[in-house]
Amino acid sequence: MRLLQLDGDGNLRLTEFFQDDIPEYAILSHRWEAEEVTFKDLAAGTSKGKAGYGKIQFCGDQARRDKLEYFWVDTCCIDKSSSAELAEAINSMFRWYQDATKCYVYLPDVSRPGNDSADGSNEDWVWTFRKSAWFTRGWTLQELIAPASVDFFCRDRELLGNKVSLERHICEVTGVPAGALRGSPLSDFSIAERMSWTECRETTYAEDKAYSLLGIFDVYMPLIYGEGKDRALARLREEIDKTLRGSNRKDFSVTFSLSDAFDVEHFVAREDELSKIHKTLTGDGSRRVVVLIAYAKRHKDDYSAIFWLNIKDEDSVKQSFAKLAKQISREHPLAIPDSNQETNQNLDKLVEFVKAWLSLPNNIRWLMIYDNYDTPKLSGKADPAAVDIRKFLPESYQGSIIITTRSSEVKIGHSIQIRKLIDILML
Repeated sequence: MRLLQLDGDGNLRLTEFFQDDIPEYAILSHRWEAEEVTFKDLAAGTSKGKAGYGKIQFCGDQARRDKLEYFWVDTCCIDKSSSAELAEAINSMFRWYQDATKCYVYLPDVSRPGNDSADGSNEDWVWTFRKSAWFTRGWTLQELIAPASVDFFCRDRELLGNKVSLERHICEVTGVPAGALRGSPLSDFSIAERMSWTECRETTYAEDKAYSLLGIFDVYMPLIYGEGKDRALARLREEIDKTLRGSNRKDFSVTFSLSDAFDVEHFVAREDELSKIHKTLTGDGSRRVVVLIAYAKRHKDDYSAIFWLNIKDEDSVKQSFAKLAKQISREHPLAIPDSNQETNQNLDKLVEFVKAWLSLPNNIRWLMIYDNYDTPKLSGKADPAAVDIRKFLPESYQGSIIITTRSSEVKIGHSIQIRKLIDILML
């Protein structure tokens, strides 16, 4: 790892350190703009003539004020002409930010007035802070989460606050929970929830949409610029799945059974349909929906648990949840309280207990099949027998769902809005 240092004359000097010898350092988080100072510029002594030199100088000056001799800036501390060095740096980036004593976020699109308003409010700069383009960049997600200490500075290099004092605004703008900002292990948050933090973020290179998440998911993989975003994300998902195989999956495994699936043993689907289902459910993202039922038999080994529910009416689906509760409790006795009590009042509780179990952070490879959804609750329709499926869907970022229906009123592409599992597509 190369670190920058300001000498007595204000000149920049690069020093290379190995893992066991790295001193305390500050680190800069920023958006790349025109005329950034590169590693070659430092080597050639041409860095001061570039516009990007100013924020490097700022980082060094602020580090000195914080009694830190060394600091790191991504534009010039990595020799990007070496693909091997670039790959090592990107795979190490989360750790480098995590190990920094201080992280300085420089926001050139935020200007703080010299004097706050007479009533003591700071409404103007807070509004521009929340709108800063820094929050839209892919790489800045890990730069926000990884360091313990993050200070935000405006265009004039005045301190705006830190990620503790500005926590509410940061959470609202980014969708990142306070726990993640405060240093809770990222494994406490599901894979799909962490994926959701990146939905509105952009990267200059398409592949960086995946590469910028390596540290968020604690995985490593080679970089192949030119492979495209979809392939990069698919490789990322493969690496994530590798880390999840084993204990996490076993912790939530439930023996596969189709005892509640009517006539499924005799159901035959076309090969193209089953292939399309498999591709949809194993693709990137947290929202996957299909409608055919034979998929469960063919791909049962891909899931830690597969559950079948009859949703022809509310009583049937509640009874299905009660059976699920017993099924789960047989293999995980402490998971579902009162799973053997099936009073009407307790049925509602069992539904919530099962939904909560499905929503646990590491419980990510389940499949729920909602069968016979033939009387869906639709807007503008007052049918007392209609079932609102949203009441029976887990409030979860993970897992897969199949819904079968014969209703001609459910159109292709019709979306149901629910919490977390945002889009359920009925086909």
